[in-house]
Amino acid sequence: MDWNSTLAEQAEPSMSRRSSLPLSSTIPASPNTVWVDATPLLQAACTDLLDGELIHGENFNLFAAMSALEIMDPKMDSGMICKYYSVDEAIEDGVGPVPISFDRTTDVQCTLDIMDHLLACEATWHKGHSLAQTVFSCIYLLRPERTVPSPILHSYCKIIRATCKAIVSVVSDARTHEEEDLFTMAYGLPLDGDGDEKSLSLLNAVEENLCRQLRACKAQSSRRKQDMEPLQSDIDMEEGYCKALLCRLRFRKHFFHVLACMRRPQGKGLELARKHIASSISELECIRKSADFLISTASGGCSIGIEDRTTASGRQPIGFDASLNSRVSAPAPPRSIKMLSWNKAIEYFEKLLRDLDFICSYSLDPSLEVLLRFVTQFQSSRPDLVARSHLQLLLVQEGRLYGRDPMFAVITRAAGLPETTKNHDIQRYESVMQLGQLVINMLKIVCTNTAWQRRKLGKSLQDWRVIYVQLELAFTNKFGEVLAASKDENGVARVVKQILIWLEEQAYWIAFRFLMLGFELELYSPSEFFMVYWYLYAVLVKLAEKTDSRMEITEITAAKRKGKKRKDSSKDVGRETRIPPAVRFLQCQIHLVEGLTLLHAALRNEMAALHSLTPFNSEQEIFLQHFELLQKACIPEQITYHSFKESTSYARFSNIATPNCFQQAQKMAKELRSSFSNDHDRLAELRRLEQVAEHNSVAMNVICQLGAVEPNSLKVSFEFVHHPCYATAVVRRA
Repeated sequence: MDWNSTLAEQAEPSMSRRSSLPLSSTIPASPNTVWVDATPLLQAACTDLLDGELIHGENFNLFAAMSALEIMDPKMDSGMICKYYSVDEAIEDGVGPVPISFDRTTDVQCTLDIMDHLLACEATWHKGHSLAQTVFSCIYLLRPERTVPSPILHSYCKIIRATCKAIVSVVSDARTHEEEDLFTMAYGLPLDGDGDEKSLSLLNAVEENLCRQLRACKAQSSRRKQDMEPLQSDIDMEEGYCKALLCRLRFRKHFFHVLACMRRPQGKGLELARKHIASSISELECIRKSADFLISTASGGCSIGIEDRTTASGRQPIGFDASLNSRVSAPAPPRSIKMLSWNKAIEYFEKLLRDLDFICSYSLDPSLEVLLRFVTQFQSSRPDLVARSHLQLLLVQEGRLYGRDPMFAVITRAAGLPETTKNHDIQRYESVMQLGQLVINMLKIVCTNTAWQRRKLGKSLQDWRVIYVQLELAFTNKFGEVLAASKDENGVARVVKQILIWLEEQAYWIAFRFLMLGFELELYSPSEFFMVYWYLYAVLVKLAEKTDSRMEITEITAAKRKGKKRKDSSKDVGRETRIPPAVRFLQCQIHLVEGLTLLHAALRNEMAALHSLTPFNSEQEIFLQHFELLQKACIPEQITYHSFKESTSYARFSNIATPNCFQQAQKMAKELRSSFSNDHDRLAELRRLEQVAEHNSVAMNVICQLGAVEPNSLKVSFEFVHHPCYATAVVRRA
């Protein structure tokens, strides 16, 4: 195609047709350029092209088209200006006036609206939108020097900037912003204003002045009222406005203190942070209660719905324009965002503070097992990015647990080795140091969001497998004779053996967590529960086996340290009846998962139920998609799709009811209550497991009795009524 001639032919009539139309803007020609309207050419090309055809020229191909910048679309063109070319132009147009109003009552009302809208902007930013389009859409933040004549607004803007800077620092240091890459991008926004380091002192001064103002409002003597100049012109409203301003300023102060205290090394500020969290929640409640007063003061009432308004009064705030930073908002197109409402913003901060309080309540237990249970419980509440970042920075500081415990000491404690082992010479070997780094990575991963966590845990399993092989080979080559000896004088064999057992146990815990997170993310369809529970059964069996081995060696070592020697083998038999509660807890889940696997298998084999109807993937392909990462790490070994098919093909209604796995799980859950009487989380989990087992036991009996006689008369489905991961069978008449 001759692009130049065609363009000229199409352009001439176009120019003549459009010459009479007024142009909104023109681009002057230069000696080397001539601008013409290419719209007719493009329209002609579109008419000539058939479905599936693309334009291809010497300097224009598909790659160039995909790499090109899309202009004049507000969703794609980050340089497109909606109204103002710059902040200065917006200020000249009166968008962010200072003072806001010469009427002092209006000035206070608008200041409160700005505070409320900034709270909504901050919550929206925390949810993953860009800082430039949310918090820094406020002109008063972009030009901080202009707010000096208004002490209340000036102090509030300063503490907002300081808070944003602190949160950006936390998320960046934790590196959890990879989940939402726009979160920490500031693009030259004025996070650091002159004198921001004194933001708290300025806020305290303004707060003290408002407190005096409030006391003057409540004073009985008219003379005392005359001593203080009122905040605004309506004396009857003075107390309400003072309270509304005070609770907002106090919330900002306490929230900033929370962030500062939680960043103190080794968790030294957690106790003080909890006090500020309690104060912050109290002030949020006062902010919520102030809405009734502010709505009553709004002229004409509140016309905006409660789910849409971003201020307590329902008025539109002044001084905001989200398009002001469109040219610096991102190296990618700006996102279309919907600001959180004022009510949703308060709810977000309440949840954030509760999550931070949960973190601060942790006792910094040195046990890795206790720590992982704590993090799992914390993640069950679906905390947002800011809370998860604080947790990660608390757990890992300068390559140490809580900034105080070396990783080798954490590993030896988790492996059940004596406290003195933390200074053993083997910690200097490269493979051991790599294991320590692997533990650090695991702690960081479990603090990420659910989807990111599952993906990273699955990929890390191969690293755990490689480290296990490297450790085994390294110490076999270096201490082969010692490891093979029946007596180990220097303790090397014992240390290596227990570390290897713990390493395997940890790998199976990661695999277990990986599979369970799939239920939380709803990655499995009902027809796939069958194979997931089967695989989960295999993982739990190995996890229980490794946990029991570690605890047995730990028990024997502790007995030897106390001078107790086993005299005969009868005590080994006796230990079998004293299975540790942690292992029995896993066995309870093993029985439950086994029952679910058999029930699903029998339904598929007898009633042809719960089969996948998708034409795109075979069952074997689905198996590989779900468990590929586990298979690559050989977790567990010799587990394949063929072994899955073979082991489940014999399940029938006639042979799955005895022994009843659900009844065994229910019985074990009841027996374990006394063992975990002081562990409220384990007790709650046991109650859930017991409910699932009880209902499934009844369902299995019904299915086995009626299904064998009238297999087509029943309709069976599975619902997560009592537990988020273990399904409950629901039986209905077809």
